[in-house]
Amino acid sequence: MSAAAEGQRLFVGGSWVEPDGGHYAVVDPATEETVGWAPEASEEQVLAACAAAREAFGAWSRTPAGERAAVLGRAADIVRGRLGPYAELARAETGATTGTARAMQVGVAAARFRRYATVEPAEWAIPPQINEAGPMGKAGVMGALAVRQPVGVVSCITSYNNPWANPAGKVAPALAMGNTVVVKPAPQDPLSVYRMAEALEAAGAPPGVLNVVSGRSTGVGEAAVASPDVDMVSFTGSTAVGQRIAEVCGRDMKRQLMELGGKGAAVVFDDADVGSAVAGIGTTFSFYSGQICTAPTRVLVQRGLYDRLVEQLAAYARRLPVGDPSAPGTVVGPVITAEHRARVESYVELARKEGATVVAGGERPPLERGFYVAPTLLADCTNDMRAAREEIFGPVVSVVPFDDEEEGIALANDSDYGLIDYVWSGDVARAFRVARRLRAGGVGVNTVGRNMEAPFGGFKKSGVGRDVGSYALHAYSEVQAIVWPG
Repeated sequence: MSAAAEGQRLFVGGSWVEPDGGHYAVVDPATEETVGWAPEASEEQVLAACAAAREAFGAWSRTPAGERAAVLGRAADIVRGRLGPYAELARAETGATTGTARAMQVGVAAARFRRYATVEPAEWAIPPQINEAGPMGKAGVMGALAVRQPVGVVSCITSYNNPWANPAGKVAPALAMGNTVVVKPAPQDPLSVYRMAEALEAAGAPPGVLNVVSGRSTGVGEAAVASPDVDMVSFTGSTAVGQRIAEVCGRDMKRQLMELGGKGAAVVFDDADVGSAVAGIGTTFSFYSGQICTAPTRVLVQRGLYDRLVEQLAAYARRLPVGDPSAPGTVVGPVITAEHRARVESYVELARKEGATVVAGGERPPLERGFYVAPTLLADCTNDMRAAREEIFGPVVSVVPFDDEEEGIALANDSDYGLIDYVWSGDVARAFRVARRLRAGGVGVNTVGRNMEAPFGGFKKSGVGRDVGSYALHAYSEVQAIVWPG
């Protein structure tokens, strides 16, 4: 085992290392009890992890793709085989329900390792016309070949809302392409990421190919970005932190892949299937307790349907079971920390002061322990209210009316964010027409579901770059041109 009785060790260069900064408690958001003890790395240890990744890069990048894929495939099998204990740890660290921890956290992580263990050669391909010989001025014909090369050492800084699927979505394609990786997990729930490192170690990943360093200090994250051994930073988190990472990366022109904040607009027309819209929007209340950047938190409803949708969405919010995430019937668990609960509650209070009506929730559930927020629906909102403009990252939905298609599109696009928007309409032609005009990286039409091969990323302050499916292989690679005399 990697974890000593007194606390988890860092994973650096293939060794489990005692942290220079000691350990800190990881707390179960549902019980407020200590789950385990996470290591606090020093900045020197972070730099050592980056150096270990640099040393391992040469051999790993030259390892045949099939051998790299075999490591990922074995890791997928190991994670799947340990689904029960891994999911229980994820549940305890994050406050996610047991079903969510099993299926959407650990289960998705295993699927992502499997996905990149079965990469087809065509997914590496460059558009064919680039590979054709062509004229080069008076010198005659030059042959040209475009190939993909790994970027190098990738620093992966991950989010707290999903300590399995999010890191796996970075690590698996990065390793498949021949990069080496340093993971800096979110400080709230890093223990699951160390279990992922165990799985990859057991699967045969060579020393230094994957490294994990955690800590609460901002210096840990800064070192993971600023290290001269790092060629690329892949980050999921807040826009404010993303802006700081971009500043640091700019000094050395480092590649960036960033999935940042979201304030998803759900544009609901008066001919929509109300039940489908309510169920889709209601995932904001239940899925990770609203702690998800793709949630449809800003609902724009055509006036003819406004009162009916508000009534049904409020009823939906009120009947969701809130409580112990390990209990079979629970749908809504806690948010991640007491500090985050206070932040969410402050937005609800601010909305009241700005003139919104709290038609569901707005209070703390009557539970003795845990960082719970009741599913909350805010009606009578305008698009300039802070609760309707800023990412709350909790089970809170704001509803804004609109009159016609043009106004609905204008309101949806009047946002600093542009990650995922949604359209509900019985007129499919209109739904797709509106979707094409929304300034967002993705648009769901009559659904909140995702296609896991579709590109994922944001417009505006919601991020830089695209990943998922083949797009992740492209994101973690550079294109190299090789030319020769014809």
